[in-house]
Amino acid sequence: MYDGIVQDLIDEFGRLPGIGPKSAQRIAFHILQTQNFDVTRLAELLTDVRERVRFCDVCGNITEEERCSICRDPRRDETLICVVEEPKDVVAIERTRQFRGLYHVLGGAISPIDGIGPDDLSIPKLMQRLGSGEVKEVILATDPNLEGEATAAYLSRLLTAIEVPVSRLASGLPVGGDLEFADEITLGRAFEGRRTVE
Repeated sequence: MYDGIVQDLIDEFGRLPGIGPKSAQRIAFHILQTQNFDVTRLAELLTDVRERVRFCDVCGNITEEERCSICRDPRRDETLICVVEEPKDVVAIERTRQFRGLYHVLGGAISPIDGIGPDDLSIPKLMQRLGSGEVKEVILATDPNLEGEATAAYLSRLLTAIEVPVSRLASGLPVGGDLEFADEITLGRAFEGRRTVE
């Protein structure tokens, strides 16, 4: 434990997701010991981000305008919507350069333990987007964990009831992985998602 403001700084960094006590301490000491570290610039950026960044009115992705760059792009296929949990998932999918449709960011996943139900997500906005009848497929790209699976199952039932074609991202063995290290669920999904070799 450090005295006063130094401990306060470490505690604040420790509140960030993925930053443990040791990492928080390293960051704090890096700022203190690096003479040319621009603390003023960091403070300005944090303030600017809070003031200027918002969520897209259409899909829920992060943006500085009413609509994000993906929703504004006329080259995107408006008949495909990929449903993800968080804006960071959009970035991950965009890096693959495999998807040219639009997105819908839920803002989380159904998690009864954390008190998050369907009403806490942007599901009504998704249903409103699908009301036009132009969407030919909804791709569910929620995380392959308990919460993501529950969210995908809920959405699948909801969308099937309104006769919107629904697909789910395949899951299975990672490239370069060894079978002996795969868990039962991953290996089971790899068998379920197998396809014919051409």
